[in-house]
Amino acid sequence: MIVTKRKPVTVGEMLIEEFMKPSNVTQVQLAKAMGVSRRTVNEICNNKRSVTVDTALMLAKVFGNAADFWLNVQRRNDIWAALNTPKRMARVERALPIREVTA
Repeated sequence: MIVTKRKPVTVGEMLIEEFMKPSNVTQVQLAKAMGVSRRTVNEICNNKRSVTVDTALMLAKVFGNAADFWLNVQRRNDIWAALNTPKRMARVERALPIREVTA
């Protein structure tokens, strides 16, 4: 795995800059198209809500791309956050390879 200190583009940034702005779509319109509340869309746009499998499937249907696209953007951010949060990394570092536990 390649580790970088540069934070990846967030789902909210991607959604707004690459999909909503070029299509001239508002949060209200996107919420209606997805069948969710405007609050849900706003929280995704402001990176206060993670993209779930269900959300990824809806975004894919609305914008005509793949759910994997949205899930990969979310995954990259989740991994980056774990690798760049000292408390979380300390917990990861305590993990042992299974061969060391069973020996």
